[in-house]
Amino acid sequence: MRHKGRHQDRIELLQGTLDLLILQTLQWGPSHGYDISLAIRTQSHERLHVDTGSLYPALHRLERQGRVAAEWKVSANNQRTRVYRLTAAGRKHLLAERSRWTEMSDAIAAILKPREA
Repeated sequence: MRHKGRHQDRIELLQGTLDLLILQTLQWGPSHGYDISLAIRTQSHERLHVDTGSLYPALHRLERQGRVAAEWKVSANNQRTRVYRLTAAGRKHLLAERSRWTEMSDAIAAILKPREA
């Protein structure tokens, strides 16, 4: 994740949230690392930027956990690229984590809501 600098209003991701975002992105279809990063940036309206130093370790961890699978392919511009796809275990984990995320964000919203007197 990029740290504060020219974009002070960017949101810093909570621990573990990057995995959720990667899995969600791969639910839309197989992608290589740059496209995953671009999808996160685009879908967040430029608020979330994932640096390669965060993205690739997360992808490798998800691959070791069996949540994503990867294979080498040749891109349209004739370069070798590693393409990642969501596995069945990854889909199952994504559903569980999305549910957990919804519960957590609802709980945080309840705390942030002004108290009634």
